[in-house]
Amino acid sequence: MKFTYKVGVGIMLSVILLLSNLSYGKENQSEAEQDDQDLSRNIHKILSDEGLKGAIAGVSVRSADTGEILFDHHGGTRLTPASNMKLITAAAALETLGQDYQFITDVATNGKIKGDKLIGDLYLIGRGDPTILKQDLDGFATSLKDKGINKIQGDLIGDESWYDTQKLSEDMIWTDESEYYGSQVSALTTAPNRDYDAGTIIVDVFPGTREGEKAKVTTSPKTEYVTIQNSATTVSQEQETDILINRKHGTNIITVEGSISLDNANERSWIAVSDPAKYALHLFEQSLKDVGITINGDLRIKKASEDVTSLANKKSMELHELLIPFMKLSNNGHGEILVKEMGKRKKDVGSWEAGLEVVNDYLLKEGLQPDDMLIRDGSGISHVTLIQPHQISQLLFKLQSREWFDSYFTSLPVAGSNGRFVGGTLRNRMKGTAAENVVFAKTGTLQGVSSLSGFVKHENPMVFSIIINQFLDEDKIEEIEDRIAITLAEYNFK
Repeated sequence: MKFTYKVGVGIMLSVILLLSNLSYGKENQSEAEQDDQDLSRNIHKILSDEGLKGAIAGVSVRSADTGEILFDHHGGTRLTPASNMKLITAAAALETLGQDYQFITDVATNGKIKGDKLIGDLYLIGRGDPTILKQDLDGFATSLKDKGINKIQGDLIGDESWYDTQKLSEDMIWTDESEYYGSQVSALTTAPNRDYDAGTIIVDVFPGTREGEKAKVTTSPKTEYVTIQNSATTVSQEQETDILINRKHGTNIITVEGSISLDNANERSWIAVSDPAKYALHLFEQSLKDVGITINGDLRIKKASEDVTSLANKKSMELHELLIPFMKLSNNGHGEILVKEMGKRKKDVGSWEAGLEVVNDYLLKEGLQPDDMLIRDGSGISHVTLIQPHQISQLLFKLQSREWFDSYFTSLPVAGSNGRFVGGTLRNRMKGTAAENVVFAKTGTLQGVSSLSGFVKHENPMVFSIIINQFLDEDKIEEIEDRIAITLAEYNFK
């Protein structure tokens, strides 16, 4: 009996100790995993929102320190990313071209300067720079004037042969062709201001001095390359402004229709021109005339011969600087130019096909699987492109170790941060929340497509990718994206 009693007590004590240890372990496990469980529960609750009914949402969240997946909701599903494609393009360009890369534009001749005459043709040779402004063309003209040139005995020729002749990506919708975000891609192009929307012109509409008077229309820069057809009228202060500015398909006729209120300062729109190389050449002709240089020949688009002599040139800003308007303002034209430039530099072919091959090669180098993606352009304007949120979050995680990562990170829009070139497309989102100045992410928007991918910078840093397709209410979807990003930003305080 004594022996049995002692054994029984021993067994009981062992059981109690075991249960105690199990309980203790469970408590420890609960403490370690509670935040992750809360994070998952909170995001799933957001994803149950009625606004996502009938839509597809893919969400991938990783630890920025380890790359471990912290949350997954259809993260392996291929979805259309819209401008989140620019995250891939920017990374590929930094790796392929280098963060100090510059585009060069040349003014050259196949002739000789004799007295105050240039005997021969004058070439404006573009090599992809999307930041050329009218004032840069004025600078070229002044430089020629300083060389003593007053007359050009030859043609004024624009050379855009650095890239191929395909100016619009395959999936461009024809109704987008006149929009600034759908501008034609050319190696010779100009931008109207320091947003650098290459291949576009700014159209301003002002009210007349009294009711019933025709509205006033101006362009920036001033040019006769486009034709303005203005039927817009001025209405009383009590009436609302309703102005429509468009370019007729396949032409450079810009129509201005509707009405503008007397108390309206102006209505402004960026319109993509047809054939941006010819447009740049016309602007250069005007610059030459303005400094008193006459041209006896014609204006033509043609490849320069190999034996031309440079008279003046301009280097663009470095790539890390160009990434600011590209990513902060989501500039589509820059994305497509970078793709063609990568193709030109790596494969000697300035085309989408060659450039996208370079992008795919880069993704393979990063350990991603481009065969599981369908990439059709560099900007994300294509509705056909398909990428998995997991692949975007994996790429973002890997990029943190690259020597150019600071340039990449700096280019991202910042939640709730004022300034177009700081907050960018996120400057009016998530203000006054835990995400303000904590979430650094790229936005993306197409009809029925919205995305937000980037970094959460706090004590528990994360990378994330949110891609939502097939919805109806864009404002509601942005709100859902913001709620997820705010939840990630609040994770630090749990």
